Amino acid sequence: TSELVKRYTASVAFDQRLWRADIEGSLAHAAMLADRGVITAADLAAIRRGMATITEEIEKKSFEWKVDLEDVHLNIEARLVELAGDAGKKLHTGRSRNDQVATDVRLWLRDAIASTSVHLKGLVGSCRAFVAQHGTHPIPGYTHLRRGMPSSLADWMGAHARALELDLAELEHARERLRECPLGIRAEREGAAR
Repeated sequence: TSELVKRYTASVAFDQRLWRADIEGSLAHAAMLADRGVITAADLAAIRRGMATITEEIEKKSFEWKVDLEDVHLNIEARLVELAGDAGKKLHTGRSRNDQVATDVRLWLRDAIASTSVHLKGLVGSCRAFVAQHGTHPIPGYTHLRRGMPSSLADWMGAHARALELDLAELEHARERLRECPLGIRAEREGAAR
């Protein structure tokens, strides 16, 4: 395959951001395979050790992302096979690449929503603090770009705060919907839902 075609078909340049979700989903899948007796406890332990090494390599920026391997999934899988041998090959049992992509994107989005929500809550808090400090100051109100009734900074900033609160509610609704896992289970971390 020519280098041009490899670069054109590869998604690893932008989907490598899904690496943590890919590993998390793969570890959950491996645990399910072991629980169902599809892989042995030794296979599961080898997969977990391999994924821990891969996580460390990615965090330290020593992991080699290869365009020849096309995407984040194949890059991680190939390295896992290097580290865990046949156990790494067994991880793909019972799921397709499409299942893996759909699961990874959902896990990544859930984390992105959680992070964004923290920042939005801070912004809403700042809006409310602004209202408390400056809210009584009058400003002109406008209707269709023409001056209308007098208003206040509290009304103006409060409207922005309320819009952000509605956005937060929609993000939480989306995050809850993302808990429906394409692999057929609710995606939750051990101990508590994210």
